[in-house]
Amino acid sequence: MAITLDAQLLEILACPSPDHAPLRAGAPDDPEADALTCTECGRVYPVRDGIPVLLLDEATVPGNSDADSA
Repeated sequence: MAITLDAQLLEILACPSPDHAPLRAGAPDDPEADALTCTECGRVYPVRDGIPVLLLDEATVPGNSDADSA
């Protein structure tokens, strides 16, 4: 299921990493995923119950398959 965020909200949301790059809806491998992806670092942030979880600890880092065990 694709996320449904207000377009204005999506415009002001940014990655909490030092890059502070814009986010786009979906994940790199699944554009319909309930997630937001940083356009700079590629971190994927989950969206739970329609609320973006923009915590670095919750993000999936690209190329790091054991991110949850760190």
